[in-house]
Amino acid sequence: MHAFAYDKAHDLTDFALRLRDMVDPVPGPGDLLVSVRAFALNPVDCKIRRTRDGGADAPVILGWDAAGVVEAVGPGATGFTPGDAVFYAGDVTRPGSYATLQTVDHRLAAHKPASLDFAQAAALPLTALTACEAMLERGIAYDAESIVLVIGGAGGVGSMAVQLMKALTPARVIATASRPESVAWVRAMGADDVIGRSLADGLAALGLPPGSLHAVFSTTGTDAALPVIPSLLRPFGHLMVIDDPAALDIKPFKQKALSVHWEYMFARAMFGCAPERQGATLARIAALVDAGRIRTTATRQLPATLDNLRAAHAALEAGTGIGKTVMVWS
Repeated sequence: MHAFAYDKAHDLTDFALRLRDMVDPVPGPGDLLVSVRAFALNPVDCKIRRTRDGGADAPVILGWDAAGVVEAVGPGATGFTPGDAVFYAGDVTRPGSYATLQTVDHRLAAHKPASLDFAQAAALPLTALTACEAMLERGIAYDAESIVLVIGGAGGVGSMAVQLMKALTPARVIATASRPESVAWVRAMGADDVIGRSLADGLAALGLPPGSLHAVFSTTGTDAALPVIPSLLRPFGHLMVIDDPAALDIKPFKQKALSVHWEYMFARAMFGCAPERQGATLARIAALVDAGRIRTTATRQLPATLDNLRAAHAALEAGTGIGKTVMVWS
């Protein structure tokens, strides 16, 4: 197989990924062997590149968003046969999808949405799973009076969070965006209202006083938003966090009995905590896509080349992207 891989953790200025010929992986118990047709990029790719070492005998292969075709089925893997088109995010502790072949636990995969091509489907798994687990699997009951704020609405996760909340709950969804193109994108995702970086001022402009929000999903910039979030939430409200704030002081959350939820999509696979729920969630996502209730968030589709990968990593680190970038194997 071919794979973009590296040996030592490195910064973008020393970008060391190279296209290599590697031994084809063999599916183990419960695995699918997938011919990867397209893979999407995510901020976690950059984090792993900066922190994880590999080696000549076990180089690091990034990428945890893929769509492709099942080539073989390992012992004990059920629900799939060779030739099936699938999509998945996978397991961050295993080799990723910057490769023409990849093995993945069958419980983490689902059949690709029939209405999408491989590139469009590859944009969905990681962000859809993250949004679902953060907002819809925490026991939060949303009703028509619920008001939810998504910080970073134009990013990959934010785009899916807005869509899923509008498709599956009656809540009013407000998202943050600042540039004209990101505001337009967030509105296209279905946000009821869009505000800028000044959360309190933006909500006040909508006629919403402090204490109006049922939940806040902070996908980026939590460090800056954290001091004001407790005042925005109503008593017994919820904060969901996925980025890496330097500190997370939750003492100010006590007086209103607020809940703080960390979301890490890879936790199910890493700890063997009902990983089959992710396959089931992706099957639900596929059904929603095919029913026209949500859409892909792929905004750029590029050939899988080293130059395109380097440019995509630079865009991810700049944090100004809209939607998802997808690479396609020729």
